[in-house]
Amino acid sequence: MSTTWAAYRRGRRQSRQAWVLLIVLIAGALGGVAWFFTVGQFAVAEAPGNGPTEAPVFDPSWMRPVEPVQPVPVDSAVDALETLPVKGRAVKDNYDRNEFGQAWLDVDRNGCDTRNDILRRDLTAAEFTAGSKCRVASGELREPYVGQDIHFRRGSESSSAVQIDHVVALGDAWQKGAQQLTAKQRQSLANDPLNLIAVDGAANVKKSASDAASWLPANKGFRCHYVARQISVKAAYRLWVTQAEKDAMKRVLDSCPGQQTIRAME
Repeated sequence: MSTTWAAYRRGRRQSRQAWVLLIVLIAGALGGVAWFFTVGQFAVAEAPGNGPTEAPVFDPSWMRPVEPVQPVPVDSAVDALETLPVKGRAVKDNYDRNEFGQAWLDVDRNGCDTRNDILRRDLTAAEFTAGSKCRVASGELREPYVGQDIHFRRGSESSSAVQIDHVVALGDAWQKGAQQLTAKQRQSLANDPLNLIAVDGAANVKKSASDAASWLPANKGFRCHYVARQISVKAAYRLWVTQAEKDAMKRVLDSCPGQQTIRAME
């Protein structure tokens, strides 16, 4: 009889354990469903795309370096950010694109204008127009801002699909120190490969003159490189950041504390 009672108690215990396990599984499933329909679906939708997590800067085989105001510090992006002055914006009503020189000059004197230099650097399978070693006619872009592949084809209706973005927008630079630079230094800033990336045209238009506090690439996997590159440009040209901009940059870099500054010769 004691054996029967022990078996009965053992069965009851196993039954309770099974019910507890079932309840835990059901609760976990319900929690997962609740997470998805509250924040989860947005996290999935905003997951990093398939685009690159960094972008090229310099190809010494055919590009020549542009001289910045001072070298980019060899440091972590977080530490370099701490060296940038924090100030408010200067006035913008006197901004003029011409203050940065004629657009797409051949500043490095390699025989090709800056726009074509960057297209050649960033596109794969680049082809040139007949009889030219500079004028890029077509190519494939592994686009960094939206994380999609884009085919570039030169033409009045198609060229704008790929635009050359100033990582630190010239309008932003003008309000944060560029007014104190010489005309030659501003010309270098506008044509420095460190500050230029071929990107999706629509994303570039949406960014406009925004800083990191008001715009970041939709491709989250590229944000660390993007912010580090902005910091590097601002350090190289003695530009400052606003407090909101610095806070936004630090939030991005919290996810990649080992991120280094970006230098043109790397």
